[in-house]
Amino acid sequence: MKGLDLSEAYYRAVGVPMLHERFGPFENRLAVGLAGPGSECFGFDDEVSRDHDWGPAFCLWLTDEDYRSIGERLQRAYLELPGIFEGFGPRLASPGEEWRVGVCRTSDFFRRFTGLDRPPAAIQEWLRIPEQNLATCTNGKIFSDPPGEFTRWREALLAFFPEDIRLKKIASLCITIAQTGQYNFMRSVKRGEIFSATYSVVKFCTDAICLVFLLNRRYAPFYKWLHRAVRDLPVLGREIHGRVAGLLETDDSHRRLDIMEDISVLLADELRRQGLTHLPGDFLLDHAPEVHEKIADPQLRQRLTA
Repeated sequence: MKGLDLSEAYYRAVGVPMLHERFGPFENRLAVGLAGPGSECFGFDDEVSRDHDWGPAFCLWLTDEDYRSIGERLQRAYLELPGIFEGFGPRLASPGEEWRVGVCRTSDFFRRFTGLDRPPAAIQEWLRIPEQNLATCTNGKIFSDPPGEFTRWREALLAFFPEDIRLKKIASLCITIAQTGQYNFMRSVKRGEIFSATYSVVKFCTDAICLVFLLNRRYAPFYKWLHRAVRDLPVLGREIHGRVAGLLETDDSHRRLDIMEDISVLLADELRRQGLTHLPGDFLLDHAPEVHEKIADPQLRQRLTA
């Protein structure tokens, strides 16, 4: 069973009755679900995931006011719920990670990942938030949210980066993809620089995947899940997932270069399809300035860097 399915079943079987019996006046004033760090929140958990921070559990998100009123009592009641459910559990929390499930303020949850007490608005606020944090606080599933506060926060973030930031990130990735895979990889091979060549391959794959996330207007997760997550994206997801796997599986340098060129062709074609560039060719460094020139904000457009 997947962790998200287990969490929802556990909530409906034991969480709902507890809330109804002991916190009736508040059960329609809180949000319940599972989101945040952990493979199960992304839907990528497997048997290996079950050794820590996995098992029957869910999150209860409260307003600041309701947390002051019932937060401690609700947490005690939550901890009294059975630790084993449908043959799974008990959940073993990593030291310091107990906060992942149980009772939490909505404001604390999002502040942990964004540093803000409201959704980001200004360009600089968006730029300060690590992209993997945005992926982490918008994953998972909300089982119930009658007041809608938690959902409104998520929807504001899921609307994605302002377009100027997306363009800035795309232009920067075009530079690094070209530098690592299309230019420096084979030069490193010819020099016998094993570290440089290997780094070029890994960096090329990482940045190509991150670019696909931007082209899909989706946040790229923690590096551990990048390759697994890209497969599910509608735009170039399966194509890039398969080619990256092939690139990492072969030791043939010329085959690797061919695959990197193939990936670059796919990326350049998609840039043109989205109207971000009209230049021919697949050397992505050439496309970066044209993408960058589409940025409206004068401060963001000042300098193009990788």
